[in-house]
Amino acid sequence: MESIFTLVGGLGLFFFGMQLLSDGMKKASGERMKNFLHKATKLPVVGVLIGAVVTALFQSSSATSIMVVGFVNASLLTLTQAISVIMGANIGTTFTAWVISLMGAFDIAVYALIAIGIGVFFMKTAKTSRTRFIGEVFLGFGLLFTGLALMGEAVEPLRSSEFFENIFISFSRNPFLGVLAGLIATIALQSSSATIAIVQLLAFNGIIPFNAAIPIILGENIGTTITAQIAALGSNLSARRAAMSHSVFNIVGVAYMLVFVYLGWFTRFVDFLIPGEITPSSIMFYIAFSHTLFNVFNTAVFLPFINTLEKLSIWLVPKKEYDVERGTQYLDRHILENPIIAFSQITNEMNYMLSLAVKSVYTAMEGFEGKGYKKSKKIAKYENAINSLQSEITQFIVELSGKELTEDQHSEIPVLIHSVNDIERIGDHAVNIIELAERKNSAKNKFTEYATREVDVIWRKVQEMMEKAKEAVKEQDAEIALEILKIEDNVNTLQEEIKENHIKRLNEKICDIKTGVVFVELIDNLEKIGDHLTNIAEGIRNKMHWELKSAQKKPDTFNSTL
Repeated sequence: MESIFTLVGGLGLFFFGMQLLSDGMKKASGERMKNFLHKATKLPVVGVLIGAVVTALFQSSSATSIMVVGFVNASLLTLTQAISVIMGANIGTTFTAWVISLMGAFDIAVYALIAIGIGVFFMKTAKTSRTRFIGEVFLGFGLLFTGLALMGEAVEPLRSSEFFENIFISFSRNPFLGVLAGLIATIALQSSSATIAIVQLLAFNGIIPFNAAIPIILGENIGTTITAQIAALGSNLSARRAAMSHSVFNIVGVAYMLVFVYLGWFTRFVDFLIPGEITPSSIMFYIAFSHTLFNVFNTAVFLPFINTLEKLSIWLVPKKEYDVERGTQYLDRHILENPIIAFSQITNEMNYMLSLAVKSVYTAMEGFEGKGYKKSKKIAKYENAINSLQSEITQFIVELSGKELTEDQHSEIPVLIHSVNDIERIGDHAVNIIELAERKNSAKNKFTEYATREVDVIWRKVQEMMEKAKEAVKEQDAEIALEILKIEDNVNTLQEEIKENHIKRLNEKICDIKTGVVFVELIDNLEKIGDHLTNIAEGIRNKMHWELKSAQKKPDTFNSTL
């Protein structure tokens, strides 16, 4: 029982130390890590190297994988960039095994206590946050190795256990069982480093032979992908595909490597590379080397086929009805040096963003047919994509404004930013509408025949404005923009008359008050969508003056359009 308590306590310190170490490194690196990954992973080989270094520093491939999935979700990394970093993370995570192998040569517990003392000193005396984060790193290292020392003490009595000896002999005879054990252990512990540490400690204490440790290491490589899959739940399409690429990369790698292990070729190759007898003091080194060998070899095999891996991940995670591609489709910072092309691509990107906003509004209005719950999921996807585009397009425009532009081009900058914000606001109104739809449908209240007809009339006008706005943005057509302004006058008149009619129905007690609130808010949201479309149209008209409106046709009244 005492051994169990020691093992659990040691494992707890190991996890806590690893978490402190990882958090300290991430805090110390700050936002620079995001920018560095985004800019430096254009080439897959560089992405692999960066993934390896970052993971070695963080002491957790899971932390790197989760971070990469998050960056893909935020459109900071492409799928190809993410795959290369994930490949490198598999190599970087083997660094932990190398450090643990030092236990065979040194009394690591002594150095662990020194690291704890240094870490606490830095944290207590730090005058800057960066110094405090460095203290966390030292403290994390110290606790991690203290936990390992305790775990080593706990597993030592197992050396004389016939039961455990028989189990690990079966692993050496049947590698598939070893892979399964490594997979289950890593999923249960949620840490590949912890699994490797336990395997190394068991081997160091003579409980498990080298050839039985290899399959467990392979299984750990599959189990560690589960963390990224969990992190990708609820993320966008590219993030889920990045997590899937991690799983495919490791599963396929383990599958073909298992053949070499089963035939005995893998261990013979390790013996060839590191000649000499495996001893209790060197076995942890052999395990660390084997772990690195597998991941480096697997990366070398897959790296030339990174595009194939990307396509396979896309095939395995197909686009569903509610999936929306996030991130810019046309912008590339290389074109910032050519303002004429840059302005053209901004227009294309705005057209794409507007198309998403328009789809969002259509979807929200369909929610009034009684499908609000299902439609709300799609609205959320659109909203996330639109918000991401707003941020990226605006950032691109701001960067462009710092280039050498003509006076006319400079004058377009605020108009473009204003138009992007208007498109984003259209998406916000779609969210408002689907929430109104859910309120209406959950209460099982229906609009009166009069209210339904009025919604239909103003909705048709807004639809016309949206379709014309898409065309006007795409073609940058001032005449179409003027048509939008004419329709908007009509929408404003309709809104006023509809509200007056609604008050009359309330006085006559024809409609329900609660449903009436939803009705009025819906009309207001539709009218505000028209306002934002008008702002976009005015941007296309460029420096159009309001007095031009006097030449427009007098808007129809509600009764004449009904």
